[in-house]
Amino acid sequence: MLYGALEPALRAELERRSALRAFSDGQIIQQRGDEPDGFWVIEEGTVVAGQFLEEGSFRAIAVLGPGDSYGELAMFSQRPRVVDAVSRGASRLRYIPAGLFLECLARHPASGQALLGALAVQVQDLINIVVDLRRGNATARLALLLANMAAGVPPEESLPITQQELAELLGVTRPTANNALRELEEAGLVARGYGRLRVLDRAALARFARD
Repeated sequence: MLYGALEPALRAELERRSALRAFSDGQIIQQRGDEPDGFWVIEEGTVVAGQFLEEGSFRAIAVLGPGDSYGELAMFSQRPRVVDAVSRGASRLRYIPAGLFLECLARHPASGQALLGALAVQVQDLINIVVDLRRGNATARLALLLANMAAGVPPEESLPITQQELAELLGVTRPTANNALRELEEAGLVARGYGRLRVLDRAALARFARD
């Protein structure tokens, strides 16, 4: 995430001068169309980003956890937000106002270059993910998605994601996602639990996706 590319001193100042906000399970944190007057950093809990559809259902496009940030791109582009964000369980987030961020960034010019580099990497990674997700069957695509989600997550920790959210991220039905998960579990690559999923071998999962 872009926030992680900032210098530690800049992040410390932003955190010292911004406020934490608490959200309950299912509470809407931001809505599509909101003004981009800042961005969020997740301190505790899980946030699901996506879009509410016309009939009222919610379609997930990302599941975020502690240390993740979002909303920076809307802030930089000064365009209305394009996603809704909902708290999964109790969560605590830090809101960084745009004015505060730009004021502090001016005193840390090296972070501006780091942000550009992080943004370029993010765009390149997104292109690779989109290309890879268009190849192979649902099981291979799910393996790739989980391998990417597990980057930086210790093997003993679980990914806080449901089968429904995985299906939405892949653009398949829930039964299809469930069958793909079963295949990966039988191959010894993942372990399933209620509302959680543990990746047992990220490297093997990535190889499975590309074989």
